Amino acid sequence: MKTSVSDRTETGAPFAPFAARTTARERVDAARWPDVARGPRGSAVRTAVTRLIVRRALAVLPLRVALGEAPATGEEGPLVRVHDPDAFFRRIGTDGLIGFGESYMAGEWEADDPVGALTVLARHLTALVPRPLQRLRGAWAHRRPSGQRNTLEGARENIHRHYDLSNELFALFLDRTMTYSSALFRKRPATWSDLADAQHRKIDRLLDLAGVGAGTRLLEIGTGWGELALRAAARGARVVSVTLSQEQRELAMARLAQAGHADRVSVELCDYRQVTGVYDAVVSVEMIEAVGEDYWPVYFDTLARLLVPGGRIALQAITMPHDRMLATRTTYTWIHKYIFPGGLIPSVEAIGQCAASAGLRVQENDGYGGHYAETLRLWRERFTDQPATVASLGFDEVFRRMWEFYLAYCEAGFRAGYLDVRQVLLTKAATSARDGGVR
Repeated sequence: MKTSVSDRTETGAPFAPFAARTTARERVDAARWPDVARGPRGSAVRTAVTRLIVRRALAVLPLRVALGEAPATGEEGPLVRVHDPDAFFRRIGTDGLIGFGESYMAGEWEADDPVGALTVLARHLTALVPRPLQRLRGAWAHRRPSGQRNTLEGARENIHRHYDLSNELFALFLDRTMTYSSALFRKRPATWSDLADAQHRKIDRLLDLAGVGAGTRLLEIGTGWGELALRAAARGARVVSVTLSQEQRELAMARLAQAGHADRVSVELCDYRQVTGVYDAVVSVEMIEAVGEDYWPVYFDTLARLLVPGGRIALQAITMPHDRMLATRTTYTWIHKYIFPGGLIPSVEAIGQCAASAGLRVQENDGYGGHYAETLRLWRERFTDQPATVASLGFDEVFRRMWEFYLAYCEAGFRAGYLDVRQVLLTKAATSARDGGVR
């Protein structure tokens, strides 16, 4: 298994001319990508209305847009070229943002600067559709399928679909620490050589928030590939780390053994709801997004149950504004369909409310979304620079375009301020030995 990508180039691949590209749909595996392969089937009337709305919305944005062979409209901003306007508008009219993403996977549109174009769209997301038509959201915004709920069985399947794709795939674009969460940089813009140090800075800050040191009994919920557990063990902590990913567990255990910390860390293939024991500290990095709103109370109750009185919890969480979370929490999105089934990004308010209900208190809450945008940029450039290696691992062109869109889409969310990432310190009240009460 690959655990380092230090020998690969640092810059992203240059943008190829539109004329040189061919439509991915011409080579799509219909069995694997049925909705990309068969194309949109929306009605002519619905497509015409969508075309009118979308064209009017795009006309007022700082974008240049070329539909088919027509010259580009607009005088500033990234260039978006729609190769197949009919398919593009039918997909959006039928499936909204899911259709927008599938259209990119099908090669029906391109951008010379995908992140720049998606950032413009993210900054104007709530204004793109006229307010009267926003009431008709249910006509194109699908509701989440019940099969993606994070029951004990459902959570395993949801995690498997993303994190068990291939350790080698993730090693293509992650740094040598194999850390798949936002870094914390000393300076920005950053270079590839800065990333591993920035990941260690993030991890060390979380361990400091949780008060992890020699003798600490630490629970990590969400192992990743083991870097946080490794650094906690190096401090002298005793670590239990739980994951639902078999691939991640195997590589994490190998890395811990290689570093000489296997005796201090136990990596369990276990759902957080099934963890037993008592811990001085808990750390969980960007795992709450996979819990699902229905299970947030269970998640925080579990944290409180496992923590000693006076204990500390350090969470790193992606967040979105509370009003947007409430407006979209039942919506089935492109991200749910293709990348992270069953998840929901919480708001700061939702975290605070669920924590308080579990008897936990928010002591610190720091955001650094710009650092996530920078982390994603480095990952995206690394990934897009290696299409042949992606193919050699058995992933086809539709998958590659899907992953490029995913990384660009997320980066744009942070650059636009639509998303943030926060480190949150929660504490559990200490029990007084004198009166048995809580102080």
